[in-house]
Amino acid sequence: MGKLDGKVAVVTGSTRGIGLAIAEAYVREGAELVISSRTQGAVDEAVKHLREAGGKAAGLACDVSHQEQVQALADFAVQNFGKVDIWFNNAGLETAYGPTMSYSAEDFNKVVQTNIMGVYYGSRAALQLFLPRHSGKLINMVGKGYKGPEPYQNAYASSKAWVFSFTKALAREYADSGVGIFNFSPGLVVTDMLTHFDVIEGHEHRLRVFPTVVRVLGRKPEYPASRAVWAASSATDGKTGLLINSFSYHMALAGMVKEVIRLITRQPAETPEIHMRSVPPVK
Repeated sequence: MGKLDGKVAVVTGSTRGIGLAIAEAYVREGAELVISSRTQGAVDEAVKHLREAGGKAAGLACDVSHQEQVQALADFAVQNFGKVDIWFNNAGLETAYGPTMSYSAEDFNKVVQTNIMGVYYGSRAALQLFLPRHSGKLINMVGKGYKGPEPYQNAYASSKAWVFSFTKALAREYADSGVGIFNFSPGLVVTDMLTHFDVIEGHEHRLRVFPTVVRVLGRKPEYPASRAVWAASSATDGKTGLLINSFSYHMALAGMVKEVIRLITRQPAETPEIHMRSVPPVK
């Protein structure tokens, strides 16, 4: 018997990376799943993958920066599975690494529209379904920056600080509703977003130690996915306002010890291949 048997889940941005890992974990635990991303081709491919693994899945292209598309996703989920029990706002964007004035207002706005308005639209769609039933789990993804300022990642980090505050406020507003509203922090996860990114020219030196950080602290997407199952399961029934964190100091210490041993024994480094593309600043 799976931990999510009988549940219907919607996960945004779920055709690759952490989102896909969460989708895979949810169907393994018995959930019926609705996935989404910006392109229908990617959605169809992921749905096929999940069905071949034995899961019940459907999907719809959805750009979460457009409210009408998010609402269409919620309607699609109800039409296909009759209800929604879990809504996970995972979709996110970032700008090039570098000072705030070195990338365009357009790029900044894309992050705001996806990471902030997308979470708002998704939360609104989910709560419209959950509040009348006095049940449901709304889970919003935070990330680096939710605890404080992160220079050179200002757009992304500030958006995650907003998500954290917004979600905590929602949880307090609807504390007696029967709906669980949670922040979810995945920690440092080795995905394309982490290993393929742009850097503003002249700031590459700031990332010299980044491969070491990834080697010590980076985890495969399957690890936060298992915590995402816990967040959506009966283990959190009757709870709300939690920060569910898949990072642990024990894991960080273990990673540092492993790195020290590697240096002492002069073993080769096993670092994921990292692709940093230098891009010019805006003028």
